[in-house]
Amino acid sequence: MERVTGIGGFFFKADDPVALSRWYAEHLGVGLPPASLEDDEAPDEEWYQEAGPTVFAPFGPQHWESPHLGQHRWGVNFRVRDLDAMVAQLRYVGIAVEVDHTQHASGRFAQLSDPEGNAVQLWEPA
Repeated sequence: MERVTGIGGFFFKADDPVALSRWYAEHLGVGLPPASLEDDEAPDEEWYQEAGPTVFAPFGPQHWESPHLGQHRWGVNFRVRDLDAMVAQLRYVGIAVEVDHTQHASGRFAQLSDPEGNAVQLWEPA
C-alpha cells in the first residue's frame, strides 16, 4: 500500500498572513516570512523539518474541550530538541507558554497560542 511520507504543507486561514508568518519564523523557526502572500500564493521559501515521528490524530467530541486545541478545530504540534530552552526563549520575549510538568511516556509537552489564538503544542520526544 502506498502512503504519504510526511506533511507537505499546513494551510490555514489568518487575518494577517504576513504578520503571522513572521511570528512563526521569528519565535519558532518555522518557515521563512514570505515577501508577500498575494493571490493566495504559498511562501517562496520552504521549511525542512528534521526526521522524526509525526502523529496524525483526529479528536472525537470527547476531546473537543481539550486545552490543547482551545476553541479551534485544529492544533499543530511541533517537535523540539530542548523543551526547556524553547520555553525560556518564548517567555523571554513575552509569549505565554504553559508547560505540562507530567513526564509522559511519549515525552514532555508545552502549550501556547499564536497571535491569532491558534493552538500550538511543543513536544520533546522521550
